[in-house]
Amino acid sequence: MRILYLANIRLPTEKAHGIQIMKTCEAFARLGHEVELVVPTRKNFIADDPFSYYGVERNFTLTTLHAPDLVRFGPLGFLFSALWFSERARLRRAFWRADVIYSRDAFVLAQYSLLGRRLVFEAHAKPSASSRFVAKHAYRTVVISNGLKEAYVAAGIPSGRIVVAPDAVDEHRFDAVGSRAGAREVLGFAPDENLVVYVGHLYARKGADTLAEAAAQVPNARVVFVGGTTEDLAHFRARWGNAPNITIVGYVPPADVPHYLRAADVLVIPNSGKDEDANRFTSPMKLFEYMASGTPIVASDVPALREVLTSDEALFAAPDDAQALAEGVKQVFANRAAAITRAAAAHQKAMAYTWAKRAERIVKSLMHHGRE
Repeated sequence: MRILYLANIRLPTEKAHGIQIMKTCEAFARLGHEVELVVPTRKNFIADDPFSYYGVERNFTLTTLHAPDLVRFGPLGFLFSALWFSERARLRRAFWRADVIYSRDAFVLAQYSLLGRRLVFEAHAKPSASSRFVAKHAYRTVVISNGLKEAYVAAGIPSGRIVVAPDAVDEHRFDAVGSRAGAREVLGFAPDENLVVYVGHLYARKGADTLAEAAAQVPNARVVFVGGTTEDLAHFRARWGNAPNITIVGYVPPADVPHYLRAADVLVIPNSGKDEDANRFTSPMKLFEYMASGTPIVASDVPALREVLTSDEALFAAPDDAQALAEGVKQVFANRAAAITRAAAAHQKAMAYTWAKRAERIVKSLMHHGRE
């Protein structure tokens, strides 16, 4: 197939969707498909080549279309930029040659709903007015969780046109990282300290504040936060930066993340239960990276994470409950043998969630002709 992936994003980006899109294109291309990823011109503080930055094979074409960068002017600026980008993409020959027009951006695909193109919409959040419209016109809608599929079915999208494809992990991500002791040496952590690590953004729905609050109840451990946008980091540091056992690293390049995951004694994924996306619909890439790292996991007990993990692979704690989260971390330290057994089971399960297997699942659904 010829797959044209339209991504109205800044690339590279410190946000997770950048690597998710690049790995998806790489996986499609590895299956033998002709893939072109198209992005707009955007002001960018990350000057690296996207393929090198994300460690992605150069097996697909990356095209940059000139578009006015008006995102800084708020929602109207963003919509104007997106409209310009989608129209520029439509005028290219590749748009009409492609077998599939693929995007995570409902607004971009909405422009094409009456053009007879085979549209594939990848949904990562609960249905909105625009995403419902696009899903109704799309050949397929790819969702990242069963909870999200249920939401789109409830919104009137036929079940047979929805493909559930959770996010994934590169199974070779940790090949060059080495041992926990080696990772700690690289990062400058003491070999004998108890290390609790969170990797990801600091939005409220991610639950980072709950983990920071829990840190006071685990005084014999260092709690490390890796990630966050510049604005979020400033607020988070103002609130938690003086806590004696909290270390706020901030954003690191994707290539450095595996070292933090391997260096940890415990990895925490504290999704909030108060946010519908975090509770029911999400499929965090960091979950699969946590699993693949072979490091024990403590996770919020929310349906979205329960779709992937069981108590055989992780310890669960009530969401938005700092005391429960602290108790989960303490259990890992109190019974390391059991924690290591769960971590090994999580590592094994992660091998079912590779980018290659995800791409195969999506492509198989596209090869099935007809709209149900």
